[in-house]
Amino acid sequence: MKIALLGNPNTGKTSVFNILTGLRQQVGNFPGVTVDRKVGKLKIDEQDCELIDFPGTYSIYPRSKDEAVVYDCLSNPDNDSYPDVVAVVVDKANLERNLLFFTQVYDLQLPTVMILNMTDLAQRQEIQYDVEGLKALFPEAIIVESNARIKSGKSRIEQAIVNATERKGHAFLENASLSEMEDLASQEKETESRFSKIRRQLSDIQVVTKKETTRSEKLDKILVHPIFGYAIFAAILMVIFQFIYAFSSIPMDLIDTAFASLSEWTSSVMPEGVFTDLVTQGIIPGIGGVVIFIPQIALLFFFIGILEETGYLARVVFIMDRIMRPLGLNGKSVVPLMSSVACAIPGVMAARTISDWKERMITIMVAPLMSCSARIPVYTLLIAIVIPEETVGGIFGLQGLVLFGLYALGTISALLVAWVLKVIIKTKEKGFLLLEMPSYKSPRWGNVGMTVLEKVRIFVWDAGRVILAISIILWVLATYGPSERRENAIAYAKETAQIENLSPEETNELIASAKLESSYIGYMGKAIEPVIEPLGYDWKIGISLITSFAAREVFVGSMATIYSVEDDGESNQTLIQKMKAAKRRDGTPVYTLAAGASLMVFFAFAMQCMSTLAIVKRETRSWKWPLIQVGYMGILAYLGAWITFILLS
Repeated sequence: MKIALLGNPNTGKTSVFNILTGLRQQVGNFPGVTVDRKVGKLKIDEQDCELIDFPGTYSIYPRSKDEAVVYDCLSNPDNDSYPDVVAVVVDKANLERNLLFFTQVYDLQLPTVMILNMTDLAQRQEIQYDVEGLKALFPEAIIVESNARIKSGKSRIEQAIVNATERKGHAFLENASLSEMEDLASQEKETESRFSKIRRQLSDIQVVTKKETTRSEKLDKILVHPIFGYAIFAAILMVIFQFIYAFSSIPMDLIDTAFASLSEWTSSVMPEGVFTDLVTQGIIPGIGGVVIFIPQIALLFFFIGILEETGYLARVVFIMDRIMRPLGLNGKSVVPLMSSVACAIPGVMAARTISDWKERMITIMVAPLMSCSARIPVYTLLIAIVIPEETVGGIFGLQGLVLFGLYALGTISALLVAWVLKVIIKTKEKGFLLLEMPSYKSPRWGNVGMTVLEKVRIFVWDAGRVILAISIILWVLATYGPSERRENAIAYAKETAQIENLSPEETNELIASAKLESSYIGYMGKAIEPVIEPLGYDWKIGISLITSFAAREVFVGSMATIYSVEDDGESNQTLIQKMKAAKRRDGTPVYTLAAGASLMVFFAFAMQCMSTLAIVKRETRSWKWPLIQVGYMGILAYLGAWITFILLS
């Protein structure tokens, strides 16, 4: 049995989905489109059911891709996601607004369940309705109350779904045909008629009304203040980044050390040979390059989940609209940009909610400039190498401040580029912001936990497969090379070691370095070294820059593989220790403050994510926009890195 879970945004739909399905859920796309499709499995009275969580929407009329998916699935019986039952989650504290969408669904003649959610908030705000009177308004729907945030009402919802299969809805609004409402004027007229009837009938069943200013309204006087609101938001971001950096360092160090020890132990117990080298120098460092960043990824999504659960993220959208509007964006652009802090892919896809074409295109074009979670591995690795562990003002860690500064750089750059694009892209349309302010509430920790688990799983599985595959390819390229040149390089290294009377350990290091430089990857790196040398990079960094165009986080795995091959995987040093000790031919450190900062700036700007480019092409239906993205971000990255290196040298 297929069950469609529907509702307005901020009605607690996610909480209902989670209490019904638990961890038995998968995320994908609806067939043929890039709209998220979350599906969960559950059993009701021994019957297997599939619960489909549709995007939150205010109306069934398709004005965005999300709404189009909802309409297509509910109105077309041949659609793969056409449901046997629809369950509409309704915020009891905002019943009038929520009933517009519910009555539209109700009129589709499908078996319908109304889940009156957030009953505690309605009671706190002294908003109550005669539920029996509400049931009389919709006699062919089953109405149940729940408070999904505290897991209340699960059995009632399940029983209502079973009972609803025996019912068919009838029209709430007489003579309404949704299927024929294609023009905007007809939709507006129909919507006005619905609201008029909803208001009239709700007035008869409302028994208690709000009497005083709510807690949310009191908090909003501070949190959406035209001055204090921005300061509070900046302070919250500062605390988040300080917390991420301070509390993730210990588990990251443990993971890094564990993988270095595992590589050394594996090398000692396995017989010498090609396969052992592949495992110790390619596979283990590659996996370590993924696992080490789980603590930071988990903390980042943990805080984003809290901001969304509490209702504060909607306030950020509201206050940022004042800044966004002069730049060719609107407040709705904040959601894609904030999503891009996690990953640019959902950020680009979230721009579908922006109805104005120009604002949507500008948002898509600048979203990848926001520092995503894929940049965190690169930032933290480089910060640990070139930024000292000091405090500023006795309070803030310098490393955390640098991380915050990199995120600020991405945000400011995105806004400035948006302003330039506003001038370049011409359109006659004018955008607007329509936004709901949900009530403040304590976060539902189960929802936050599931979000963290889901995002970490996606990072480990999706990024991990790419990193591991590239690590193996890199190992092959770094282990083998033109045989004659390789033999000559090794012979020259041995001869140099004898002339300079080097110790056995120094001799082995020199030979390993000669092997790497004479490998296929060594020749590739040497070929591009003249281009990147003005930025302060050596050929090893150049190789990692090339491989990281598949995905930014691949940079770390590539460096781990290259340095593991160079020392034959026998050193018990961590990647950070190896990179700190790296020297050029003249004996100077490779990773100076200037070179490290230059590399961070390069990654802050460069478009190094083929998956994002593919999504941009799909969303814009053209290669024109992704190619423009690669071009302008590449120019920004090179110039920004070069200027940074010159200033700090």
